[in-house]
Amino acid sequence: RCKNVSVSFWNSYWMLPSDVCGMNCFWEAAFRYDYMKTHPSEKMHLAVVACGERLEETVTMLRSAIIFSIKPLQFHIFAEDQLHESFKVILDDFPYEGKVNYTLYPITFPTESAAEWKKLFKPCASQRLFLPLILKNVDSLLYVDTDILFLRPVDDIWSFLGKFNSTQIAAMAPEHEEPRIGWYNRFARHPYYGVTGINSGVMLMNMTRIRRKYFKNDMTPVRLQWGEILMPLLKKYKLNITWGDQDLLNIMFFHNPESLYVFPCQWNYRPDHCIYGSNCREAEEEGIFILHGNRGVYHDDKQPTFRAVYEAIKNYSFGDDLVHSLLQPLELELRKTVHTYCGRVYKVFIKQLTKSIKDLYARRLKGR
Repeated sequence: RCKNVSVSFWNSYWMLPSDVCGMNCFWEAAFRYDYMKTHPSEKMHLAVVACGERLEETVTMLRSAIIFSIKPLQFHIFAEDQLHESFKVILDDFPYEGKVNYTLYPITFPTESAAEWKKLFKPCASQRLFLPLILKNVDSLLYVDTDILFLRPVDDIWSFLGKFNSTQIAAMAPEHEEPRIGWYNRFARHPYYGVTGINSGVMLMNMTRIRRKYFKNDMTPVRLQWGEILMPLLKKYKLNITWGDQDLLNIMFFHNPESLYVFPCQWNYRPDHCIYGSNCREAEEEGIFILHGNRGVYHDDKQPTFRAVYEAIKNYSFGDDLVHSLLQPLELELRKTVHTYCGRVYKVFIKQLTKSIKDLYARRLKGR
């Protein structure tokens, strides 16, 4: 499956030495991870929750995380029992042994209220609320929805942990950039964070701080810890929430705003950022860093720009040249979507991806 790199293309487009020609599967696996051996560092912990028909989508997300990341990855995959064997078969066939490890977990909710939590919003979605209580030995964690695609190394979002001040315990992006089309500020019947609320599809957590914190709330003058506050919140607001666990997180950070670090929109770029006209300025300037294909847009024809990125990463074979096998075919597909609002700004979908590929090959050359 491995292909040689075109010298003419590299020299003209990437401005890199021509001796990259001839590197193959050994280069793809050995150089990448030998570089890691000479630069030891902590593992990055990434969690995802997969239920129903989310196997393929989850695997595609994990593939995107692997392609560009530098430090070792530890995946924590919470899935329904019937999906475990399929995950094992697929992930054990991934070619990056030593760089990537994974652990499969059953879907687990507090016994006395398991049925209520499981049916909240989408099946199993509220599992993310209990990660700090289940993964007790994990200090920090990046939770992502299954419909996330990384267009730059996980290392870069992981580095935000070092930017937290002394009170911040988690990081998320705003639900909307433009209040005129915001959901929370127009329709919410409960408290929410900031001007337009927050989206929990990408959530970076210092779980040690989460477990230690006592949260202000509107149920009691006594501050409550994470494990104590979830069920009372659900009981109080279950008739007023629409987006399930995300709404509960909005309520929590409304009362504890000092605890949240806010990402720019390019770290959680959704169809709402372009279907009514481009409204994520950071993505226009630097490109999309993390693509979030919510509302099923990877699997229908409503947003072909999002679907094109998903299909390109899903079909990419580890070991193939990223430029010829991923980037160039993707750009051709994206050009076909210019009749849509998101397609009109299709360059933001490949701007960072192009840089990530260039940086990856530069690291490999340096690792030689």
